[in-house]
Amino acid sequence: MTLSAIIAANRFGLGARPGELTDIADDAKGWLIRQVEGTRPVPQEVAALRSSATAFQTFAKALRERRQQGEKDGKGRQQIGAMYRDQVAARYRLAIRTEEPFRERLVHFWTNHFAVSADKAQVVGLAATLENEAIRPNLGGRFVDLLLAVEAHPAMILYLDNQASIGPNSPLAQRAARRANSDRKLDINENLAREILELHTLGVNGGYSQTDVTTFARALTGWSVAAARGKEPEQAGQFQFRQMAHEPGSKTILGKRYSEDGLAQPRAVLKDLADHPATAKHLATKLARHFIADEPPESAVSRLAKVFRDTGGDLPALHRALVECPEAWARPTAKFKTPHDFVVSTFRMLDFVPPAPEQMLAPFQLLGQRPYTPGSPAGWPDTASQWDGPDALLKRIEWASAVGKRMGSKVQPLDVGAASLGSALAERTRVAISRAESGAQGMALLLASPEFQRR
Repeated sequence: MTLSAIIAANRFGLGARPGELTDIADDAKGWLIRQVEGTRPVPQEVAALRSSATAFQTFAKALRERRQQGEKDGKGRQQIGAMYRDQVAARYRLAIRTEEPFRERLVHFWTNHFAVSADKAQVVGLAATLENEAIRPNLGGRFVDLLLAVEAHPAMILYLDNQASIGPNSPLAQRAARRANSDRKLDINENLAREILELHTLGVNGGYSQTDVTTFARALTGWSVAAARGKEPEQAGQFQFRQMAHEPGSKTILGKRYSEDGLAQPRAVLKDLADHPATAKHLATKLARHFIADEPPESAVSRLAKVFRDTGGDLPALHRALVECPEAWARPTAKFKTPHDFVVSTFRMLDFVPPAPEQMLAPFQLLGQRPYTPGSPAGWPDTASQWDGPDALLKRIEWASAVGKRMGSKVQPLDVGAASLGSALAERTRVAISRAESGAQGMALLLASPEFQRR
């Protein structure tokens, strides 16, 4: 088993399944590149899940029931909770079984880049649908198409409250102002505009100003979601541009004047942001940090940014360039695993799929990375300093011990460790496992080892 195969399966992939290192053999880069070429249908595992529109309508119905009946734990809320658990279970069944783990890791990477958080009630049933409806179908295209799909997805709009952003000079605001005894002032909400500039495209040091944020927010007014009540209830939960709420007139953002009318205006801004050099550098930095090192080498960042600019943001070209970065192949354990990585790689190594949604969810919650719930639009952190604290490590050992007790008698820890890590499994770890008093203890030692804790 070559070192490159070990890096391909564990750094770029999601952890080696039984036989995967042998399958990769001496063609590590080819194995990875084949996974990102072309388009793929959304995997049936997640395509069978309920849509964002269904999740939105279910939540809206539950909210109406609560207001009418005063119920705190009605049927609708239970349905949303079950929907979330089914989404999590489907995501990780796919991650454990997939034969294209690099592609699946990229799906997770872009989901975290465009983070929404299911700790907001409206988003509980929607967070996974953003991944499955906006990110998966656009992984084989250009970044601009991915950006447009994500920003128009109901999960993003509702998470950042853009449905409540009303142009102060829009027809809707003027109508409200004319109403007798009206003390409600309709105005813009800057959340979506700010996060697009700061997190999704240019980056925090991308050269925009507060004026750009405010003006962009005005351009995004009307960018909304169809309500659950109205003339066409079947459209509820789908993207809707509300012309009546849009702030009229041209806008100047980052020094460029946008004179387009209605929906064409925010789309034109998004297209220019996708093509901006600062966006290329921001995305290149994040990819290099995720796949190479916590402090990404400038040489790799520059190379990736150039590919992004030269190809017009072609994602397969960007992902291929990442595979070709020599810095990514320097050593096999450069990145400390997040809880997400730790759990998925464990299940892949053991070829084990928890049978119930609750069992799939439990280890992520224990280890502090509840799926689709990063707690902020910035997403989950991607550096060791955020995950290797004493309490976090104790919880990892606790979970490793629990896995050892369940699986230690069913597998040979040394064998599965060798099949997953190959020569990266250090001799001292092999000796410790061989001297373990039981299979359970041996498995716990393997999972807690420095080699398995890193990728």
